[in-house]
Amino acid sequence: MAEEQEVVIVGGGISGLATAVALQRLGVRSVVLERSDGLRTTGAALSLFTNAWRALDALGVAHKLTSIYPPMEGGSVTNLETGEELLTNLAGNRSGMGLRAVHRKMLLEALAEELKPDTIRFSSKLASIRTEVLKDSSTVVILHLEDGTIIRAKVLIGCDGVHSLVAQWLGLAAPINSGRSAVRGLAIYDEGHGLNYGANQFLSCGKRAGLIPLNDKEIYWFITNPTTPREKDMANEFTRDPSLILKEVTDNLAKEFPQSYLEVVEHSDLSSLTWAPLMLRNPWAILTGSNHKGTVTVVGDAMHPMTPDLGQGGCSALEDAVVLARNIGGALRSKENMSKVEEGMRKYVKERRWRVSGLVLGSYLSGWVQQGGSGLWGWAVRIFRDRVFYTFVYPRISAAVQYDCGVLLPPEV
Repeated sequence: MAEEQEVVIVGGGISGLATAVALQRLGVRSVVLERSDGLRTTGAALSLFTNAWRALDALGVAHKLTSIYPPMEGGSVTNLETGEELLTNLAGNRSGMGLRAVHRKMLLEALAEELKPDTIRFSSKLASIRTEVLKDSSTVVILHLEDGTIIRAKVLIGCDGVHSLVAQWLGLAAPINSGRSAVRGLAIYDEGHGLNYGANQFLSCGKRAGLIPLNDKEIYWFITNPTTPREKDMANEFTRDPSLILKEVTDNLAKEFPQSYLEVVEHSDLSSLTWAPLMLRNPWAILTGSNHKGTVTVVGDAMHPMTPDLGQGGCSALEDAVVLARNIGGALRSKENMSKVEEGMRKYVKERRWRVSGLVLGSYLSGWVQQGGSGLWGWAVRIFRDRVFYTFVYPRISAAVQYDCGVLLPPEV
């Protein structure tokens, strides 16, 4: 026996919960399958730009977070090798929809609170996917979970991250390693940190680091670096003992960074520390790949994993959720033929593939240029970065954060 579901979303991260909320606002109930036993809180915080706040506003949850997290005011990018400030307004738009750093857990909880009871099923790990053609020529997606549960779904939406099983089933090209890694953490000051609400970054020796306050007592920090052999050799040890991550950052990775930065790192909550390679999907694969098949598609990192250099991973996932729901919500709510849902998915993919492939490419190039590198080629890249990139190129790339994904109009009662 298999249970019947109309819409199944695989993955209860940002993209999965946002998609469920978006569909619910349009009168469509879904089931979210989450492999962990609770909301995934890996990753201390994330930066949300104007485009994300517009999407969250469409989802009806922006107000929950803007009342807690203040907008950034200014910020800078400093070349530590020359002492030159290369950019003096990193935060960009200072309006109420401007850059804010938020706890990942708070964002997930804000989305989860909107969902009806039993929408999210924890400890539900997808094992395999297949399809079956019915007598009326329609297709049903059959999901096998690791606990033996079988679900027959009319619509399947993969929100299961960088190594998405749904993306693999669709035939999307596997993500590739950018050759860089990132360490992230959350510093806690019980008595208050006293820093201004600005997003500040530092460049030195082929590495980039940054600080961004979340509130009066917490600061989100990161450092990106070319992947090192030691990092690969120590991966398991870093996972088991995050204090080793802290030591590696302070003793090696960030030793040439300002003392003020190291001080923040040393205040880290060890449970918040992560160290991971930066992955992306080739933009050409996104443009030409099979991002949907019938009534199956992918959202967020499952479609377009990208490096964090424009801060658009989570932001673009929120956009995806709104755009997908707008394109398929009406057909699902009115119980139209599944061909209408397929048409909506085609429109969703068409609308999103150029947008997100541009973000993936822009993020990768932005990170590569900003970190510079070593040798003669690295010297040339740093000259370009310091004299051209931040003045002429970065403003154009970062304009992508002003994107408006549109609104969701709930059905009339």
